[in-house]
Amino acid sequence: MFTGIIETVGIVTDIENELGNIHFFIQSDISNELKIDQSISHNGVCLTVVGIEENVHKVTAIQETLRKSNLGALKVNDLINLERCTLANGRFDGHIVQGHVDQTAICIAKEEQQGSWLFTFEYQPLQQNITVEKGSITVNGISLTVVNSQASQFSVAIIPYTIEHTNLQQVSIGDTVNLEFDIVGKYVSKIIAMRDHSR
Repeated sequence: MFTGIIETVGIVTDIENELGNIHFFIQSDISNELKIDQSISHNGVCLTVVGIEENVHKVTAIQETLRKSNLGALKVNDLINLERCTLANGRFDGHIVQGHVDQTAICIAKEEQQGSWLFTFEYQPLQQNITVEKGSITVNGISLTVVNSQASQFSVAIIPYTIEHTNLQQVSIGDTVNLEFDIVGKYVSKIIAMRDHSR
């Protein structure tokens, strides 16, 4: 379980392909504090640490993960958002994030607005994947508030601190990001769909 509050930004130092899987080597200021088998959010994707060497940790993404996320497009030197799982006695500053990316979206607009940034993302509308005005959305693992919610797109307003401390600083028009929709919204959508289907 995560909150969408990014702890640090790592750098991809190496990428290895093995059969259909990809191993990522991530350098960060928390890598030497991690443990084998620990779950870490990488751009919103919950991955298991399988190796650690000094300030670099290794994780593996399988085909299902690569199909639903932007991890397969990562290159050496790319920045990646990292968050360790939530402590049971910690403050819940973001929203409930599972680390299970639902789908990707494309950045279709990026506008500077006198000290903040407005990003607009477009995604393929799928059943149960919805946004609501002022609701929560996870973009590359970051807990954000939706503005201008539409059927297949939404915008988020980003403060300078978030730009400086996440990989949104590298996201440009045409880039792909990971989305995890609000779990509460997905449950409500599913219940309504099942009720309508039973009629």
